[in-house]
Amino acid sequence: MTVDVLSSQDHMDLATRWGAHDSVPFPVVLTHGEGAWMNDLEGRRYLDFHGGYSAVNFGHQHPDLITAAKAQLDRLTLSTRAFHHDQYAPFCRELAELTGTEMVLPSNSGGEAVDTAVKIARKWAYQVKGVPDGAAEIIVAGANFHGRTTTIVSFSTHPNHQAGFGPFTPGFKVVPFGDIEALRSAITENTAAVLLEPIQGEAGVVVPPKGYLAEVRELCDDSNTLFVADEVQCGLARAGTTLALDHEGVRADVYTLGKSLSGGLLPLSAVIGRADVLGVITPGDHGSTFGGNPLACAVGRATVRLLATGEFQERSRELGAHLHFRLNELDGVCEVRGRGLWAGVQLREERVAGRRVTEALAERGLLCKEAKGHLRVAPPLVVTREEIDLGVDMIADVLA
Repeated sequence: MTVDVLSSQDHMDLATRWGAHDSVPFPVVLTHGEGAWMNDLEGRRYLDFHGGYSAVNFGHQHPDLITAAKAQLDRLTLSTRAFHHDQYAPFCRELAELTGTEMVLPSNSGGEAVDTAVKIARKWAYQVKGVPDGAAEIIVAGANFHGRTTTIVSFSTHPNHQAGFGPFTPGFKVVPFGDIEALRSAITENTAAVLLEPIQGEAGVVVPPKGYLAEVRELCDDSNTLFVADEVQCGLARAGTTLALDHEGVRADVYTLGKSLSGGLLPLSAVIGRADVLGVITPGDHGSTFGGNPLACAVGRATVRLLATGEFQERSRELGAHLHFRLNELDGVCEVRGRGLWAGVQLREERVAGRRVTEALAERGLLCKEAKGHLRVAPPLVVTREEIDLGVDMIADVLA
């Protein structure tokens, strides 16, 4: 049998011919990764300032995660929840202990976790709060990004996320992010939950006004409403703390986690939170064939062990401060938002914004992504100070 040797252009042409056109990838065909670096088919190295939308928090091919995955591959990869396996219960306990929560429901993608949290909030509203059947409302923030399932895009304010996908799921109210008075006015006796990203990633790494999240918590307490925090992107050390809400000393009733929960090795997400809330789910209410599978749980346990040392939270805080300082120095930058090793870089001139800048950076050997026409920077948390300086210098060259 003859094995075809494909060029980068061959791969891109085949993707255009045979793959659905759900994205516009950069003209780079990646083959390897290690730490904060990736290589393409021609052997060129790229510094990763994208971080897999925060999924690759521990860098590419972290040895602890690879070791855990390889060991489990030799044992058992899938049993479904029809049976117990020896990784599930330890994973749930260890993740709950790390995050200070009481119950864990594993799933696969971040969108699946958010969908599951919506189901939990609604059932809790009917069974516990006493909301009339079918009347539960969930309040969300404008410019949100919680995933791309049909229910989630129903409350998106991004037109391209909704166009052509209706009719949409009812039961959601949208208020401006960071506007506590708008939220106060929107809450009614039928409000089941307030669902927010503590830091809005797709909107451009937007941090709400100081004190806002604490006021959200207070409003939820006063109205017997659940506070659901979507930390799929901002959680697990990306913002410099285990959970992004920890910056404000605020606790949610329910959190959604994903992306870096498996270090980017495979799909793994979870809904975590209060036992009396997640406890409304009973056998037959919900299920997922691959949710909480042995391979994912084994890798998830290795992730929890990495986070339990506090090293990555500290790296995110300390190196994040350096990243933000360097970015704020750049000509052509009018604002740098974010926390930890996560930055939304607002460019002064729209003509140099977004895709044009990121394509020019890729040509220089730096990979990052635009958000709302500007730059979103999220290197793996294993990045060094010298690598940060190298990447920021490349951005400076493009903006010059």
